[in-house]
Amino acid sequence: MAVRTATPVTGWLLRGRDGRLTAYAPAEGGVARWTETRPGGPGWTGPELLPAPGLDPHLSIARNDQGYMYLVGVRRRTVPGDEGDWTATEVVYATQLQSGRPVTNWRSIGTPHGQDWDRAAQIGAPTAVVDSAGLHVFVRNAGGGVCGRQMDARGIWGPWTDLKGSHVLDGMAAAVTSTGRAELLAPAAEFVLRWQQDEPGGAFRRLRNIPAKPAAATAASVATADDRITHFWREAADSALHTALPAADDEPAGASLGAVGTGPVAALRTVLDGHDCTVLAQRALSGLPAVAVFPSGDETVGGQWSETGEDFAGAPALAVDALGRVTLAVLGADGHLRVARQQTDEPGLALGDWVRV
Repeated sequence: MAVRTATPVTGWLLRGRDGRLTAYAPAEGGVARWTETRPGGPGWTGPELLPAPGLDPHLSIARNDQGYMYLVGVRRRTVPGDEGDWTATEVVYATQLQSGRPVTNWRSIGTPHGQDWDRAAQIGAPTAVVDSAGLHVFVRNAGGGVCGRQMDARGIWGPWTDLKGSHVLDGMAAAVTSTGRAELLAPAAEFVLRWQQDEPGGAFRRLRNIPAKPAAATAASVATADDRITHFWREAADSALHTALPAADDEPAGASLGAVGTGPVAALRTVLDGHDCTVLAQRALSGLPAVAVFPSGDETVGGQWSETGEDFAGAPALAVDALGRVTLAVLGADGHLRVARQQTDEPGLALGDWVRV
């Protein structure tokens, strides 16, 4: 199975309702999937192909509280016509109800541009998040703004809504707090754009822009407290990692973490040695995985980056396995999954040997 080079995203390693981790990657003809054979491993099954003809090589994956995984992408299919073939572009999603089980059929939710296929073909890659009300899907529209659509708990989709914005680049990011309140981040030409819900399941309200010149496809978001989300991106000029400062909305600002690399960072909140921590993982300029640990909510403090493993493609992913261990996964240049887990008998975050799946 040929794993495809994709727009780098980090949220592709998730834990299911039964405790098993599952990894996903775009592949020729659909999605490649690896699944732990038991909670906490060490064995894996896969890769197996989840068929999805015409799917772009980009996935956004969101998990709900019941452990359902929503796989969201863009599908392009050729449609014959009286005046020649044309391409229909649609946002599609499939649902995995249990670890290792087949996914549902891929269903279309259209695009913000309806049957205007020329404009539909210009949408960006989708970003998905599940809040207390249901699944949200966001895309950059043909005009450079952001549109979203929501599926409620009954499985009913509302209309596409225009969240405004302009000059948005590829690679938005979204996250949800433990209280069910979501936020959205979008890199743009001269700013970082932000939206947030003021209450769980509420409408998305646009916040003031953060002055920045972010690089496309480098945004990442993670909940770093019960009701706080921290956002990250890279500046286009030097590829340094930046984060949004917890400032008042009338003076939004970002701060550099000084970590230079490529693509978005994987981010995870966990407890290490009794301390509330944010673990970040990136693809360093060397091409190797690099990991650092920060105090949650104060990611501009400390953080020594340590490189590990070997050269890989795309962006890394982080998760906590069923045994409570931080788990780092990458896709090797050969298309094979590689996994390293925390050694819990050592202080701090020490990773064990890498396993090639």
